[in-house]
Amino acid sequence: MIKDLRYRLRNHRPFTPPLEGTASTYGYNTNSLETWVSYWANSYNFTAREEHLNQYPHYKTNIQGLDIHFIWIKPKVKRDVEVLPLLMLHGWTGSIVEFYKAIPLLSEKAKEKGFAFEFIVPSLPGFGFSDSTLLQGFGATEMAVMMRNLMHRLGHKKYYLQGGDWGACICNNIASYFPNEVFGYHSNFGISNSLTVPATWFTGSLSEGLQKLVEDPSALGRLYPLGTVAKVMMLSSGYFHLQATKPYTIGVAMSDSPAGLLAYIFQLMSMITRHEYESTRDDDGLHLHYSRDELLDNLMVYWVNNAFITSGKIYSEVYNTRNLNNGYLEITTPVPTWFIQAKDEFLYMSPEMLKFAFSNIVNTTAIETGGHYLAFELPELFSDSVITAITEFRRLAKQKCRTEL
Repeated sequence: MIKDLRYRLRNHRPFTPPLEGTASTYGYNTNSLETWVSYWANSYNFTAREEHLNQYPHYKTNIQGLDIHFIWIKPKVKRDVEVLPLLMLHGWTGSIVEFYKAIPLLSEKAKEKGFAFEFIVPSLPGFGFSDSTLLQGFGATEMAVMMRNLMHRLGHKKYYLQGGDWGACICNNIASYFPNEVFGYHSNFGISNSLTVPATWFTGSLSEGLQKLVEDPSALGRLYPLGTVAKVMMLSSGYFHLQATKPYTIGVAMSDSPAGLLAYIFQLMSMITRHEYESTRDDDGLHLHYSRDELLDNLMVYWVNNAFITSGKIYSEVYNTRNLNNGYLEITTPVPTWFIQAKDEFLYMSPEMLKFAFSNIVNTTAIETGGHYLAFELPELFSDSVITAITEFRRLAKQKCRTEL
């Protein structure tokens, strides 16, 4: 595999130079692509990075006919220390790699609070090292059931959730379908697919008074002016429409060209790490937030497993009339929920919008830094938020028990 990958990287056709003065507005700026490709082919240490990825114990188990891969870290603690099972779910274009820096931080911070985490970090079905189904109709709702069944397989009838991107959508579904199994849910991607959300967003644009009812004062400018925000979303969502309609077509190219895969994924990562990079930088700016090796680690998870199509088709499996008509989008969960929302998150929803899916929002914090991959980019801040949330979930649960007694 390594020999083949290096050959493809070293023998690519010349990259088409970008248009002058366009930064990345036409897509990935190829001025920096040769540097990336050369590093991947000649300097990326495959053996060392394999050892890095294997620092945590990896497992596979068969759930509903698919072999599901997951990291499973069971803490070594004294008998009197409470161990909390935490299911952490990544999204697209992410992977299990997103959580590598946060896991030790979470372990240490939990120890300071007097408890410990048992981490379960799966590769979503069709992503990374987990199998994909060839059957149509396997989207975020079906993945939610499978992840819940994984937790049961590992002996956990109740557990905590953490998710971002598609991991958040899947966690939303777990919390909606199985609320009695979830102690609490932390997310760095506050999203509701309720059809009431766009109506609420539009209503807020009709007058200043209505806007104040919809908008969070701590996150001014993230929802309005409506036209400006909608324009940015439209210009940034070409990949979304492509993968929601014809994922297999673009997937052929991504499966055959590692340079193409790098350009496609890095362009998206750059755009939702910092919005302004698309119009201000000739390079992707990713080196300002992540190391080269960890970015390529994430890319390798897709390349090694030929997982672009099998992961990318989740868009077409979720955004279709089948899901619009089955009513699950309007389910509201009572699970205690905690949101942290980064400044450069590509899709922001205010507490007023989120309440249609979450009736028990414990806290929502709009921070003035960070992007879409919060655990990957700012693991310290991310870990602090998770620990604070779970500490509060536990306090509220104990308070409820005392009240009921």
